[in-house]
Amino acid sequence: MNIFRLATVLVAALALPVMATAQTAPKKPAAREAAPVTANWPTRTVKLLVGFPGGSTPDMAARTLAEPLSRALGQPVIVENRPGASGNIAADLVSKATDDHTLGVVINGNLTSAKMLYSRLPYDPAKDFTPISLLTTAPLVLVAPVNQPSGNDFFLAARNGGDKWNYGSVGNGSVGHLGMELLKTKAGNLAAVHVPYQGNPQVITALLGGQIQMALVPPGIALPQIKAGKLKAIGLTSGRSALASEIPSLSEADVRNLNLEVWTALVGPARLSKAAQARLAQEVPRIIRDNETRQKLFNQGWQAVGTSPEGLSSRIRSETAIMGGIITMRGIKID
Repeated sequence: MNIFRLATVLVAALALPVMATAQTAPKKPAAREAAPVTANWPTRTVKLLVGFPGGSTPDMAARTLAEPLSRALGQPVIVENRPGASGNIAADLVSKATDDHTLGVVINGNLTSAKMLYSRLPYDPAKDFTPISLLTTAPLVLVAPVNQPSGNDFFLAARNGGDKWNYGSVGNGSVGHLGMELLKTKAGNLAAVHVPYQGNPQVITALLGGQIQMALVPPGIALPQIKAGKLKAIGLTSGRSALASEIPSLSEADVRNLNLEVWTALVGPARLSKAAQARLAQEVPRIIRDNETRQKLFNQGWQAVGTSPEGLSSRIRSETAIMGGIITMRGIKID
């Protein structure tokens, strides 16, 4: 009897390591699954779609990102321009991409105000994209031909000009459009008429030619013309900025409570693979915050940001509320 009990104890003792191994075994697959998540993507060329022409500020940001991203990923990264509809054509192509290698460098409106402006928008900003990173931000500069006055006198002239004055933007529903409509209410109910263009280079050409009297444009587009004495800076839509330290804020011309920025972001389609998401979330913020990239973007008139996907999602939510207020207040609809 004692021998039987001893044998039972020995069998139980020998079984303990086996039981312990069985209890801890489920933890191993998780470690094995995590290892290759950033190693199996990309497998071919990555495309960055931009909804504005070459030379536009979103295009410059995309091309600044493309080269270092290509080095980091070990695959070519190319920029394709698909201009039109304030960037919504390119955004729609990104939302419907199925190749796992098509991304988009988009602007504010594509992710915030588009759904409120277009009743038949072919994509849903809240559902059809994978946020990756907020890339760059910049205040807007209110610019005018050099023969216009400055400061308060400019707004007096604009009020007196009524609907004989025009202003330009990169398209209906763009930040330049919505920002000007907000500015019109804050600067004494200006009556200037909106004239949409395909991109900021065309807006600048119209200013230089006298077809429009003012526009809100990014510093990277405005500063070369201002420094050359071809255009006049009236003020920034934020406080003073290192991007354009010599330009006053619009609040210094008694335009209060106007704080708008233009920004670019990297997004993929909602179906973007987890491997792609993880790799991009790792590489893109690091590249954007790199000193060399940061300086290149600064020289273009951009403040480098480089957020996490969660940081971009937060910015989209907050700005959607702000843009929604402007759209409702002014009754803006594109179709």
